[in-house]
Amino acid sequence: MGRDGRVFTIVKFRTMSPAPDGGLPNEWTQPDDPRITPFGRWMRRTHVDELPQLYNVLRGDLSVVGPRPEQPHYVAELVTKVLFYELRHLVRPGLTGWAQVKFGYSGDERDALEKLQYEFWYLRHQSLALDLRILGRTVREMVRAGGR
Repeated sequence: MGRDGRVFTIVKFRTMSPAPDGGLPNEWTQPDDPRITPFGRWMRRTHVDELPQLYNVLRGDLSVVGPRPEQPHYVAELVTKVLFYELRHLVRPGLTGWAQVKFGYSGDERDALEKLQYEFWYLRHQSLALDLRILGRTVREMVRAGGR
């Protein structure tokens, strides 16, 4: 889900096995999730799975820096459980963001609340200098191959 709650298709390489029924599993991804394929694990660790999202940047769905977009079914759940969650949709989502470089991966609604605090901080302090700092930290993490 993007800016103003607009749903868009994010382009990524598949790193997980599809749900057996063909639908989307409504389950948070966990560390060492058995649904992640061996090649998918490598792509996540090296962040190769994120490269196709540059197409979304060119289309205007994503910016380079901003809150990471979330799937609509998670947004529907989190809006009812996390106060002010929908405010993160006031800006265009990004490939990377302050919450990603400060907190990392979230695996449940408690983590989503924590990340939301970082996203609100980013929204209040947006600047070119901060975006460059976030990009620097993102590149550092990519070099360390610390992805999921």
